[in-house]
Amino acid sequence: MNGMSGSSSVAPAPSPSDFFQHRHRHHGGMMHMTFFWGKNTEVLFDGWPGTSLTMYWVCLAAIFAFSALSEWISRCGVMKAGPATFGGGIVQTVVYTVRAGLSYLIMLAVMSFNGGVFLAAMAGFGLGFMIFGSRAFKDTAGNHTHTDVQSHC
Repeated sequence: MNGMSGSSSVAPAPSPSDFFQHRHRHHGGMMHMTFFWGKNTEVLFDGWPGTSLTMYWVCLAAIFAFSALSEWISRCGVMKAGPATFGGGIVQTVVYTVRAGLSYLIMLAVMSFNGGVFLAAMAGFGLGFMIFGSRAFKDTAGNHTHTDVQSHC
């Protein structure tokens, strides 16, 4: 019947576990789906930071710095309302795009599920907010409206 012999020559669809077995063969380990502790991880780039303790600390410092930088960009004067000019709008758009990109990179780093990376990101966001967003380092002597929350809406 026109080449239909009852047997199919189409390969079966791969199972979800095939993906992890493929990754295991090529990258030396399965992707973590739960938090784990240890310096042997991959964050953002293939093989980085690897198995070196020094590079792991560099990775944690970079994630911490990027998180704090993201908080600073969120609260810098460029993002605040000002006169409506085309050039000002372009600058705001570029700064917003850089902040969004940093935030997504930090999110992807945390998705490595490494506990140290998660803690470094949270510490960077926390310290960045404390320095740039909270009242701890603001001069509020002349301002008596302490009930408003920092907002850019």
